[in-house]
Amino acid sequence: MSYAIFTSGGQQFRAEPGLTIKVPLLDAKPGDEVSFDQVLVASDGKSVQTGAPRVKGAMVTAEVVRHGKGKKVRIFRFARRTGYRRHAGHRQDFTEIKIAGVKVG
Repeated sequence: MSYAIFTSGGQQFRAEPGLTIKVPLLDAKPGDEVSFDQVLVASDGKSVQTGAPRVKGAMVTAEVVRHGKGKKVRIFRFARRTGYRRHAGHRQDFTEIKIAGVKVG
């Protein structure tokens, strides 16, 4: 089985054909095809190629499924005996993509 490890938005993801993953928000519409050329490791099922820092000619193609927001992360600051309390929340935007193919260079 072929797979690749690529970077998007400063994070690393493992991609296999047919897999659906969430990556940081991309500037693409649902149904669009996107490609990632920042491949760090690529495998065709028989051999594994590692990049220094990237694998030459390797590419991951995917289709944008949808955009959304992740689960809420709660931030709470507290200082004892002073009455200091601050509460905030954050929901990170993401893009869900379906991996169409992994091209090993």
